[in-house]
Amino acid sequence: MIHLLLSRWRQGRRTMPYPKTLPSLPERFRGRPQFSPGACPENCRACADACPTGAIQLEPGPTLDLGRCLFCTECVDACAGAAPGEVLRFTGDHRLAVRNREDLVLGPPQGAEDRPPLAEALGKELMRVLGRSLKLRVVSAGGCNGCEVDVNVLGTVAWDLGRFGIQFVASPRHADGLVICGPVTANMALALRKTYDAVPDPKIVIAVGACAIQGGPYLHQAEQLGGAAAAGLPVDLFIPGCPPHPLTILDGLLRLLGKIR
Repeated sequence: MIHLLLSRWRQGRRTMPYPKTLPSLPERFRGRPQFSPGACPENCRACADACPTGAIQLEPGPTLDLGRCLFCTECVDACAGAAPGEVLRFTGDHRLAVRNREDLVLGPPQGAEDRPPLAEALGKELMRVLGRSLKLRVVSAGGCNGCEVDVNVLGTVAWDLGRFGIQFVASPRHADGLVICGPVTANMALALRKTYDAVPDPKIVIAVGACAIQGGPYLHQAEQLGGAAAAGLPVDLFIPGCPPHPLTILDGLLRLLGKIR
């Protein structure tokens, strides 16, 4: 036993100090995409034509829908081949979660002070009930399991989601809300509705990943409904990505609880 205690003591603190300090992200990390203002060549459709999910629209001006984006960089590669300079790029900004679906549609920045919309905290009454202890039931609604893996990472010692009062639970009857991953297939629609109904009021719904927001790469498949909102659930937090990085998920959860602004 003494050897185990000594070994643990030598290991020191393993939990990252986020949100006090931002952990280092890999060089290839793909964060918030960004247009360069006024740099698109006339009549160029390279990025929009390359996008597999139709996330990029060019009329009346270029926009990118993070809810559909797979962060695959096909648009960036096509844009680089069609236009000089860096018209479209992925930044290192991990902050992607929003409260409203329309806030996921991004356009070119309008100036130096143009800040991207970020998730706001729950209302006063919900914060009173859920702000200090939030229990969530994860529902895998037909996806590839990528988002579920990154959600589960938050329970490891390095992330330690429990220190913020957030915990994943096995039963919806013990939960304050749902975390939905996957596009909600026809086979999962009834199970998801029953799970949602089993969560006591007041409750919240969090859509994690492009599939749960809009259908992701399964967008045009008849077997899926197109995400949590399309399945008839009121979504309180949208966390885009394919899959979103654990830091992006954690950032969204903490903003929802007003722990970071």
